[in-house]
Amino acid sequence: MKKDIIIPKIENVYVAVINEYNDIYKTNDWNAYIINDKISDLEMVLIVTTGFTKEKITSTMRHKLEKLPAKSYAKIELMQEDVLQLNNEFKVTFFENNKLFDKTYLFRKNTINLKALQSIPLMDKKGVLVK
Repeated sequence: MKKDIIIPKIENVYVAVINEYNDIYKTNDWNAYIINDKISDLEMVLIVTTGFTKEKITSTMRHKLEKLPAKSYAKIELMQEDVLQLNNEFKVTFFENNKLFDKTYLFRKNTINLKALQSIPLMDKKGVLVK
């Protein structure tokens, strides 16, 4: 029976953490984004985030987007500096063409830093990306 279950592979959907200047507070903040680099829209996007180590765990945060259009991105959440020292997990579930997709994106502890910045697809910014 398990062999009959088809789990489609997710491609061209990413999670990125970007260091951006905040005009209101005059600070550089780390913000997490979901990126849809597909040619089709994502519907009912659910994102569950948590930070953890063996000793610590953060609160679980839940986010929902009704629709993430093709070739677009959306901000998920602000990430405080203290959380960057933890493993940060983003569980993403969505529908595309009436099929359910699910993937866990993991930023290992201390991998979100200024030395790890790279160009981010669809965004004219640099950040840390997990595919």
